[in-house]
Amino acid sequence: MNDTASTASADEAQREIAEEFACFGDWSERYQYLIDLGRQLPPFPDQRKTEAWRVHGCQSMVWLVPSGDAACMHFEATSDSAIVSGLIALVLRVYSDRSAAEITATEPYFIQAIGLAKHLSPTRSNGLAAMLAKLKGYAAAAAG
Repeated sequence: MNDTASTASADEAQREIAEEFACFGDWSERYQYLIDLGRQLPPFPDQRKTEAWRVHGCQSMVWLVPSGDAACMHFEATSDSAIVSGLIALVLRVYSDRSAAEITATEPYFIQAIGLAKHLSPTRSNGLAAMLAKLKGYAAAAAG
């Protein structure tokens, strides 16, 4: 498992994610891997679980906190759902610790590449889209 700092680009992170998921034979294994990734998220302070950081459009509770500037944006996030936490872990690998320009320019093709698009419920798909929109919105605001 690579951490984001060692990955040269968002595209490279997406390729690594696709390769990791290709190792799993079926979706029960992939969901278990997602849950395991979610458990590895860094602790998220309760005082940040506020309405200001909440991502709306998700069925589960999701909080996303940006920091840094246009040159390098960092994101912290968490959810009350195990699978959504795993999705957050993937999103952070692709988008956190990147420039605002790279974040706004990067399409999340890993979602299609690992078959997530077909296997997420409509509410989870909507939530993932809402989280990506919020994250890209923070990056666009930082880019000015």
